[in-house]
Amino acid sequence: MLTRLSLRLRVLLIFAGLAGAGAVLLVLALLVIGADSSDPQALDALVQGGLIAGFGGLAAVTLVWFLFDRHVARPIEALAGGLRTGQAPDPDDTRYLADLGPAARDAAEARARAAEALAEAVAEHAAELTREKATLEDILSDFGAGAVMVDPQGRVVFYNASAARLLPGLALDRPLDRHLLPGALQAAVARLNAGVDATDLTCLTHDGTRLSGRMRKLDQGTLLILRDHAPNRPAPRQALESLRRHAATLVPMLDALDGPMPPDLTRAIRDEGQGLSLATRHLTEILQSDAITSRASLPELLTGLPISGELPRLSVICEAQAMNALLSLLVDRLGRTGHPPRLRIMPQDSAEAHLRIEWQGAPLAVAQLDHWLDQAPDPEQPDQSGADILQRHGTGIWPEADDKGCALILPLGLASGDVTGGGLTYDFALASRGAASSRLSDLTCVVFDTETTGLSPTEDRIVQIAGVRIARGRLTGESFETLVNPGRPIPPRATQIHHIDDRMVADAPDLTAALTAFHHFAEDAILIAHNAPFDMGLLRAAAAETGAHFDNRVLDTVLLSAMVWGGSVPHTLDALGERLDIQIPPEDRHTAMGDTLATAKAFLRLIPALSAKGIERFEDVQSNARRFRRMIEDANPHQSSISGASGSRGTAGD
Repeated sequence: MLTRLSLRLRVLLIFAGLAGAGAVLLVLALLVIGADSSDPQALDALVQGGLIAGFGGLAAVTLVWFLFDRHVARPIEALAGGLRTGQAPDPDDTRYLADLGPAARDAAEARARAAEALAEAVAEHAAELTREKATLEDILSDFGAGAVMVDPQGRVVFYNASAARLLPGLALDRPLDRHLLPGALQAAVARLNAGVDATDLTCLTHDGTRLSGRMRKLDQGTLLILRDHAPNRPAPRQALESLRRHAATLVPMLDALDGPMPPDLTRAIRDEGQGLSLATRHLTEILQSDAITSRASLPELLTGLPISGELPRLSVICEAQAMNALLSLLVDRLGRTGHPPRLRIMPQDSAEAHLRIEWQGAPLAVAQLDHWLDQAPDPEQPDQSGADILQRHGTGIWPEADDKGCALILPLGLASGDVTGGGLTYDFALASRGAASSRLSDLTCVVFDTETTGLSPTEDRIVQIAGVRIARGRLTGESFETLVNPGRPIPPRATQIHHIDDRMVADAPDLTAALTAFHHFAEDAILIAHNAPFDMGLLRAAAAETGAHFDNRVLDTVLLSAMVWGGSVPHTLDALGERLDIQIPPEDRHTAMGDTLATAKAFLRLIPALSAKGIERFEDVQSNARRFRRMIEDANPHQSSISGASGSRGTAGD
């Protein structure tokens, strides 16, 4: 049982035992001497001397314990945490440990050199494989059809950008039947189990969209290729054949025209003309239905253009060259009118963002905008006007004006709903993982952080929230980020910290929209935050307003840090990053995404250190968390953790 106690507590018990034993021996000695003494004055003097000796001995033991705890036990505890995370200890912290401190530093440096040499060897050996993998990813990410692979339990282990567009909210380690009605999937799986290699299927999403696809059985699951069903749209070959037939019928009718037309011939020509018009319209629909599937990051889309504020980490569905040329044309024309504009991206929901071209001055007339759109913005495509570019992207642009200024609004579809990242997302090792594993290295987690109007989880409001997903011990590349309109002014003291002001959130989603989207992103994943009681307190306090109830299990990197290094060292995010060699760029500190990424990296680097201490599962974290409740509360739903959270915000978690 004593082995489960921390080193400092065991040392305290040893010294307490020494003090107690000394006191007992002193009392016994006084009793024996007192029994043999018949002189009361001598006995009183003996008792007084015994009390002085007892209290002096207790003070001496306490002083020795304090010095030992400060200069030996605490440094050993910190040294153990450093060794488990591969960090050399600070010489000032180990100066009383004689040769143990230098030996530990030498071991850490040797380990770092060995790890660096191994990393270089592995990198050199894997360079060609990495290039081939990148080429394959580029091909599959732009593959027109949606590709999804699931493990034997039906959980997603691979998907491409097209699948993310067809199934908004698709994410690794999430059941596929959460996006598709299970009937068609189960029937297709039954056919595969009957012995066929592949089978076609038609399925429905939960919002009623019909998709057609083909399912193939693999060694560790199934691969599903999905396309828009579009059953009422004629095929290009059918449309062209219909045009040929109607035109061929009209030719002899026109040749027969010699004098007044008989009524029957007039009706026949009218019918064939209507058929030709209908077939032409169908062909136009087909040509226009070749939806843009290219994706572009915002830096790629807005290259060379004046940007206002920080760009969110989003990818949009568009052809970067054509859309950049159109935006450059509009910026140039506005600049010539004496109104230099700047561009800003405002996410509206999980599927769309608005690109705003803003300026101060007179509003822009719609007729003038239409004139600019009639021009060809890309010299390499002189036959494609700005209006053609908008039409191909299935969007439009319009002017707005209010007391804050003027703007052109251009809606753009997000490349993969509320999840942003690469065009290809996968972790095939998920297929071999136990379905019910609670090992920290196997968990599917969402690491998140909030920026707020203040430090009270019950009184203040969120102004920014960001999250990233971790599956099987690695970042998947899926992320969520949005500004939030708090519905109240942001105090200047809060803006000084996170640099978010009222103007930046004026057009941002409100709390209900933002937390509903984040709830969909997080769903049943374990939530991880640094000083989680504060952030979870904000989410739970907003539940009555937003309807988004976050009953997820929670991990707190403050508690995990304390389990590795003990409670005697600081556990702020900056201190944790310094101990784990995590660089947080100054411009990213106190931004929701910057702090989220730092927390995610810290969690991943803490996993092996926790495992070395026997803390391998979520349940192990829960049982060990009880030892640190005086430092910070557990934020899991069954704990009463909201109260007092704001008090620890500036010490443990900031």
